[in-house]
Amino acid sequence: MRHAKVLSTLIGISAFAAVPAFSDDSAAIQKKLVSEYALTQPTANNDDVVTAGAVLVLKKNDLMMASVSANVNPYVNTYKDGKISQNAYGKIVQWGRHNIPGYTPNDTRTFVSGQRMWVTRIEVNKDDIVFDLFTDSIHGVRYKGPLKFALPKGFAITTDQADQLVAEVFGVQPDPVVGTDQRSGQSVTPVPQAPSEAGSGVAPVAPPPPVPEIAPPPPPTDQPTAPSPRVGLGLTKDQVVAIFGPPQRVEKNAQKEIYVYQGLKVIFTDGKVSEVQ
Repeated sequence: MRHAKVLSTLIGISAFAAVPAFSDDSAAIQKKLVSEYALTQPTANNDDVVTAGAVLVLKKNDLMMASVSANVNPYVNTYKDGKISQNAYGKIVQWGRHNIPGYTPNDTRTFVSGQRMWVTRIEVNKDDIVFDLFTDSIHGVRYKGPLKFALPKGFAITTDQADQLVAEVFGVQPDPVVGTDQRSGQSVTPVPQAPSEAGSGVAPVAPPPPVPEIAPPPPPTDQPTAPSPRVGLGLTKDQVVAIFGPPQRVEKNAQKEIYVYQGLKVIFTDGKVSEVQ
């Protein structure tokens, strides 16, 4: 009889030891996830962001969230077996949205793969990991809601396994990288993308091209401009031709001979300059 009790006790101890305790790794998992998915701190009334953390990029569809101003959040999202689904209440509300004419509550929204959001809290529990999510303003409305990652009951998971599970649902938008504008040669930083309805934030705006420099006018010369040649009275025909070149035409009368240039007439009397017109 005594031997039977000892055997039963040993079997019980063996069975308990076969189920590893999750709490031993919860702190490590929490630290790992927070380091990869940096938390965002919203304002007390959830109308703005105080400290922006990592921008999460959703990889799955059917994530339901409610407006931050809603009195009740009907949705508790759970990720299990590769899909996101909602609790019973959330499914009823979702059914009404699609099947009741005119039933379009504006305090709920469905998010799909590619859209962006923040995480404000990460909690590691025995049976699940919970992400509290928060969005940027979409048509004047911000949304929030929890997403639970279901864990296998009765079995511990490692930090890497927890990290891989979350990575099935979320990616992290990389930080902007400082680059060089090829036109101006100046360093530029792309505008970071905030979570938005279309899944992408404000597009980076390229800086305007540099204004070309206008060359200054040439400095004034110190040398005076040479005066145009003048015809002095008494010059011979050969001297005038040496100054102005051959005339365009020559006019003669009984006493005078006229050399005609463009805009100028040189009159000779007895072979010497007697008048200039």
